[in-house]
Amino acid sequence: MTLRDLPIGKTATIRSVGGEGALRQHFLDMGLIPKGDVTMVKYAPMGDPMELRIHSYELTLRLADAEKIEIENIRDTSEETVTRNRENIPHPGLGEGGKYHQKETEHPLPDDALLTFALAGNQNCGKTTLFNQLTGSNQHVGNFPGVTVDRKDGAIRGKANTLVTDLPGIYSMSPYTSEEIVTRNFVLNEHPKGIINIVDATNIERNLYLTMQLMELDIPMVLALNMMDEVRENGGSIIVNQMEEMLGIPVVPISAAKNEGIDELISHALHVAKYQEKPTEIDYCDANDDGGAVHRCLHAIMHLIEDHAAEAGIPVRFAASKLAEGDSLILDSLHLDQNEKEMLEHIIVQMENERGLDRAAAIAHMRFDFIQKICDETVIKPKESKEHLRSVAIDKILTGKYTAIPCFIGIMGLVFFLTFGVIGAFLSDLLDLGITSLGNLVDGLMTSWNVNQALHSLVIDGIFNGVGSVLSFLPIIVTLFFFLSLLEDSGYMARVAFVMDKLLRKIGLSGRSIVPMLIGFGCTVPGVMASRTLPSERDRKMTILLTPFMSCSAKLPIYAFFAAAFFPEHGALVMIALYFGGIFMGILMALLMGHTMFSGEAVPFVMELPNYRLPGAKNVGHLLWDKAKDFLQRAFTVIFLATMVIWFLQSFNLHLNMVSDSRDSILAMVAGVIAPLFAPMGLADWRISTALITGFLAKESVVSTLSILFGSTATLTSGITPLSAASLLVFCLLYTPCVAAIASIKRELGGKWAVGVVIIQCIIAWIAAFLVYLIGSWI
Repeated sequence: MTLRDLPIGKTATIRSVGGEGALRQHFLDMGLIPKGDVTMVKYAPMGDPMELRIHSYELTLRLADAEKIEIENIRDTSEETVTRNRENIPHPGLGEGGKYHQKETEHPLPDDALLTFALAGNQNCGKTTLFNQLTGSNQHVGNFPGVTVDRKDGAIRGKANTLVTDLPGIYSMSPYTSEEIVTRNFVLNEHPKGIINIVDATNIERNLYLTMQLMELDIPMVLALNMMDEVRENGGSIIVNQMEEMLGIPVVPISAAKNEGIDELISHALHVAKYQEKPTEIDYCDANDDGGAVHRCLHAIMHLIEDHAAEAGIPVRFAASKLAEGDSLILDSLHLDQNEKEMLEHIIVQMENERGLDRAAAIAHMRFDFIQKICDETVIKPKESKEHLRSVAIDKILTGKYTAIPCFIGIMGLVFFLTFGVIGAFLSDLLDLGITSLGNLVDGLMTSWNVNQALHSLVIDGIFNGVGSVLSFLPIIVTLFFFLSLLEDSGYMARVAFVMDKLLRKIGLSGRSIVPMLIGFGCTVPGVMASRTLPSERDRKMTILLTPFMSCSAKLPIYAFFAAAFFPEHGALVMIALYFGGIFMGILMALLMGHTMFSGEAVPFVMELPNYRLPGAKNVGHLLWDKAKDFLQRAFTVIFLATMVIWFLQSFNLHLNMVSDSRDSILAMVAGVIAPLFAPMGLADWRISTALITGFLAKESVVSTLSILFGSTATLTSGITPLSAASLLVFCLLYTPCVAAIASIKRELGGKWAVGVVIIQCIIAWIAAFLVYLIGSWI
């Protein structure tokens, strides 16, 4: 049988793992290894993907991928309890014995040396919370060189000459996702003085897999056992001293959320970094190794590549294990000659024959066997935690077959209602009122001082009306991200991806793409920003390019204005048609992109489902500050420049004289030049072209510009036919997003992609509007 056929509630033993390359390696790294036990928990509401339990944690897997895994020994699920004698080992202090202190250097680093740390861990292990506890507000956000993956750096509070880099959450050091590549390159190329590895103590088997790979890097390292408060509350315990002895590195129990154990963790981290106390070389490759085949293989490889690894600057233990599992990037970087490559292959094939497993499975098995040995001797498993019991109960509703989608619609509806109708709208109106009042005050002062007319117009019409109108979106963006961060931190967003994956799979995306695209209905800017959570570069780019097709709230005034003016009896129908028209065009573009520039499969849906937890106030606060700061930086750079350009074109004529009527401006002239382009859809009036150009600044400007230029709704309705109005609505639905959204796309994908979005969406909008006008004319 395959894993796909395993009945709900039954347990089986994995016989073999199919697939090939990076995908198969990803399965193995996530714990789907031969001879491992797996329990079927449930299917997603749409029947795909499935939820499994393996090594005491929950994973999701698509049915198509589950078919590649063969199983045997199907049985009822039972809990096995193993009791072992455990030694009482005293906890060593800083530099006072203990296996991990054997490699202390005689010459510590100078007092003024910068102690750099890499903060590494799995997703959902509390890494962000710990980073905030370590650094407080002493942090800055950027990107890792060459990639748009968030990089956070910060100094440890109260400690001079320290720098902690918060690496992306990953499950292994295999080059599968962009996050794994970023983390691996950072540790190998940036050479941090120490690693702080945070693990979720409630899910220690899953988390220690990354720990073992980090230990192979031969960099001073401290292990932070997070969420120890939950372990204790549920009757469990971890014998820290014995784990420390078995791993050969300092182990510190902490609770990042409650700020417990942080000072001890900092002390150990600073000590191992200053004295360069590297992990003890522990030979974990002989644990449960049939005849020591893996042990002999790894040591033979280390002897073979020792000089090459030293020359390439790659730790020999890390390089050996990666070569043994078939990592082509490491093989290329070592520059082995043909004889050495052939010898390497002979060594690995011999190991495969002796071990009875292929190379990748043998190495993954070696790691999980050693983790099992550590857990058997040092972890007293708690009874089923109240967090897990609570999560199971909540999931019966939030991921239930008939309740999941209604709950999802209800939750997102409530978020949008509170953001765009209550809290966000109220704060936005308040800020808008403040900006308007300040503008009126400045206007009065400048008038009384008889300030130059051009400067007066620049400040009032350009800065206050232009940048001010964009700034008024800030409360909406912050409010939206407040609710989204609550959903993300609580663990619900992972369930949303689980529920919606099958639906999005049909258009070539992963379930995780649903959240950024949904946010796009509120505002394209946070929708684009939210795409950073996607693990696949392909999915992330596709999602960013599709998000502008969702009708953002800024287009609502355009829809409402034209529906009331031209289709008063069918306003609701027009609104629904426009919203679904955007979704339809997004699906069409997804299918087109999926078969052209983004051909290939979406990333397999192998994802851990964490327990539901209460979000941390500090985490939410830091996230909101980051988003607000990011938006403000754009508002006063790209958006400010675009506003100035629009103001200049609208205020001056070709002789660079101020104009009293905007129909004499450069903007009107430019609009007059492009107006013939809109003639095929019945929109040859230059005033409409002008409104569309100002709509690039902010979509609401389309209505205000038309109101100014036409003077009244009656003039507008007499100058435009209902059919032309319909084609104009379609054009406004699909043409280029506002300058704030383009600035976001530029930051995420680069200038060429941003320009491409503007051009392609304008072309698509023109074609769609022309077809509407053409078909309408025939009818």
